[in-house]
Amino acid sequence: MAAQDFNDDKKDAGEIGAGHSVTALYEIVPVGAARSASDKVPAVDPLRYQAPAPSSEAAQSDELLTLKVRYKQPNADTSEKLEFAVRDGGATLDQLSADFRFSAAVAGFGMLLRGSEHKGGATLAAIREAGATSARPRSERRPPRVRGAPGPRRRARR
Repeated sequence: MAAQDFNDDKKDAGEIGAGHSVTALYEIVPVGAARSASDKVPAVDPLRYQAPAPSSEAAQSDELLTLKVRYKQPNADTSEKLEFAVRDGGATLDQLSADFRFSAAVAGFGMLLRGSEHKGGATLAAIREAGATSARPRSERRPPRVRGAPGPRRRARR
């Protein structure tokens, strides 16, 4: 969805039903962060005719980004907007939830399969380790459900 269409209730970017969730993973590169040798994005030349804009107060805080989500109540014509500031809690990957680590392992595996230029230093061994240390035991896993598919079969009591 184009940025200018975000507040337009006539445009729809997709739907998430009640009880469903979406996981989005983003790599955040802070302004001024050191560039790695594998970074394929060329450096930008310094401005010649103007000075760079000073950082805002928010840019100097621990906020990484602002997440904006729009939703409509069932049978509503207009949407409501929610905004959340996402802050840097300083956690390392080992300190994040098992679900997050598993999602990151799946995303890394996908990048390796595609030969993505954004895979960084990801290796199959590292992804296998991350997945193994974050996966739930089989006894805690829920079977996948497909919309419209029948639930688990149960034997009738006699």
